[in-house]
Amino acid sequence: MIWETVRLALRSIRRNVLRSFLTLLGIVIGVAAVIAMITIGSGTTEKVKGDISKLGSNLLVVRAARPERGGLASFTPRQLEEKDLLGLRKGLTSAKAVSAASQSTVRVVYGAENIAASVTGTDIEFFTARDWNVSSGRIFTESEVRGGANVCLVGQTVRQQFFGAGDPEGIAIRVNRTSCKIIGVLESKGTSGFGQDQDNVVMMPLGSFQRRISGNRNIDTIYVAAQDGVATSDVQDSIEAILRDTRRIAPDADNNFEVRDMTQIADAMASATTTMTGMLGAVAAVSLLVGGIGIMNIMLVSVTERTREIGIRLAIGAHEKHILIQFLVEATVLSLLGGLIGIALGLSLAGLASLTLSIPFAPSIPIILIAVGFSALIGMVFGFFPALRGARLDPIDALRHE
Repeated sequence: MIWETVRLALRSIRRNVLRSFLTLLGIVIGVAAVIAMITIGSGTTEKVKGDISKLGSNLLVVRAARPERGGLASFTPRQLEEKDLLGLRKGLTSAKAVSAASQSTVRVVYGAENIAASVTGTDIEFFTARDWNVSSGRIFTESEVRGGANVCLVGQTVRQQFFGAGDPEGIAIRVNRTSCKIIGVLESKGTSGFGQDQDNVVMMPLGSFQRRISGNRNIDTIYVAAQDGVATSDVQDSIEAILRDTRRIAPDADNNFEVRDMTQIADAMASATTTMTGMLGAVAAVSLLVGGIGIMNIMLVSVTERTREIGIRLAIGAHEKHILIQFLVEATVLSLLGGLIGIALGLSLAGLASLTLSIPFAPSIPIILIAVGFSALIGMVFGFFPALRGARLDPIDALRHE
């Protein structure tokens, strides 16, 4: 019975192909827009999380606080110092790495070529804190860090610029006015979420950087990596307590440093992206309502055109429920076809966007299933009134209809 009804519905749709296509166009556009928006949004969220994770897992970043521009500072600005680093290394029992780093953009020269690169002075624990390994060569030794040796590691962008695919290990380059020997090449980190090339970097021991590049003993950043299974919020509280003590901040005074939890930042950015995706999906879903109204209109026209057919069926013994089911199935099949075409179109658009925007292609199976179910529901809801109208036709009046 039901398969026969579906067959009749498909035959009716094929009988007016152009009209049927224009009817389901609203459903196609609505479903395609929803699927594309949500898939692109999910991919964007994954990209944000991936970019943040490139900085390191369970990472907290400590920097000196800066007063707001144009406003009065509620604290005395003060740079991070070595005693702050030593205090954190001694007091933090739940951290697997505590590293100091200072950074500056300078000109790096090799032969006749040069490039503006980010030069970072740091120590051995930096590579653990930032989850950053070398693809070839080695990292600094303790003696090189303590002695401020003229050695360095280069990122993939610097290597490509100067040496192509060659091995630069053992070759000396000039960083600003200082010559340093390359001892390793860093693994690629790619572009950060802020569009910065993280591979355009040269790393050298912190002492060497402070003497030859920055000219002071200041520390720009302290990276703290929490141990696995330890909540970063607990580590953050410990960091603040230790630094308030080492920097001798009065109990009623504000911190002259700031601690950023990269996990919280990643969650906040992902939440914002998800919210925006939901809003765009809701706006796109409005076209589904328009598509439903289009289905109702065309089904009303169909009932009017087929009044005599309905009268003949009622006269030879068909019940009202048979007429009702026939038109409901026809509206549902029409809407489902629109939904399936919309899903294919939406996934295609999302795939194209993922290639263009360099974001992951992240289709959601539950969302696709919901789209199929919702398109069928649209057909049933908006097809019910025309189907009911056709089922309640008087057989005699229907047979007289021309």
